Amino acid sequence: MPKTAHRPLSRHARAALTLMGQSIREARISRAMTAAELAERAGMSRALLQRIERGDAGCSIGAVFEAAVICGVPLFEPDLDALNREVWRRQEKLALMPKSVHAPKRKIHDDF
Repeated sequence: MPKTAHRPLSRHARAALTLMGQSIREARISRAMTAAELAERAGMSRALLQRIERGDAGCSIGAVFEAAVICGVPLFEPDLDALNREVWRRQEKLALMPKSVHAPKRKIHDDF
């Protein structure tokens, strides 16, 4: 598989990735789980889990979220019902918004 191009990240995004990785590692260790055990439960390789714990931006968000959920790291809402209600609420809000957004048209300066 060809390697994807390196995407630049803001300092904020890099810090958030590092924090998420550290949170997953801390939760895994506090639950006395080995990296191999968590990787097996999450359906990923141990190497991928190690990359997640280092805050590697190239990991899929699904893999990161799965590792976080298994370890008990809170993502959005601690309760699944509350999370589903929030998803539904956002769907309703998005349904009322425009389907696409266009760049504003340039104003023509015609005073010569």
